[in-house]
Amino acid sequence: MDLHLTDKIAVVTGANKGIGLAITEALVAEGAFVVAGALTTENLEAIERVTPVQVDLLADDGPASLVRKAIDVHGRLDVLVNNVGGVRIRVGGFLSTSDEEFEWALQMNFFAGLRATRAALGPMLEQGSGAVVNVASINSFFQPDAATVDYGVAKAAVVNLSKSLSQEFGPKGIRVNCVSPGQVSTDLWLGEHGVAATFADATGVDADTIRASAAAAIATGRFSTPQEVATLVTLLASDRTANVTGVNYVIDGGLVKTT
Repeated sequence: MDLHLTDKIAVVTGANKGIGLAITEALVAEGAFVVAGALTTENLEAIERVTPVQVDLLADDGPASLVRKAIDVHGRLDVLVNNVGGVRIRVGGFLSTSDEEFEWALQMNFFAGLRATRAALGPMLEQGSGAVVNVASINSFFQPDAATVDYGVAKAAVVNLSKSLSQEFGPKGIRVNCVSPGQVSTDLWLGEHGVAATFADATGVDADTIRASAAAAIATGRFSTPQEVATLVTLLASDRTANVTGVNYVIDGGLVKTT
């Protein structure tokens, strides 16, 4: 199926690894040009049709500078994918999670995307079209424990904002949707300082056992791959889904058992 993304201009945040890199590669495979922003860009340098931008997306002007780069290079912006994010496991629960830690989670997972979206809406409104896809999380509505309390709050804000923007800007040709992954086989979960390793350090249970237990709770018995998440994001970026807006699509292998 042709997704009609040939020569479209996309901005992807947090693009150097994991889900962001997979999204960048998927968009390029469909013929798009990608302006890809991250703190480091070594994984992006050799990809054709990609303009790597080394940028601090937590800086107040970081997201807007990335959008400006896309306009400077290509003269337009068709797709924004707000992917940048992160989680710090709070093994002490809510009462041990400070205001500063909540603020970090909100800056990383909400404000970076908010600022990028604000910057992108200007050129999208001028051309009368655009698609924004926000990478949220099942933790926006599913909190099995307190270890991701601040992360869940931030991702819930992403989903809520997306719903609001879809209503305000839908009549002006701009679609806003979310993708909410469960566990994904990236460094966030499986890396040296990822979720499994953090729980292992806190509980004395080895990380492999924690990973296996997490996978066993999923109906498919495995984590999603970054490429599977990227496929869903790319479809939502396409005008093949031109009448889809204000929706939060879950990709969790059947982890969440309720609707």
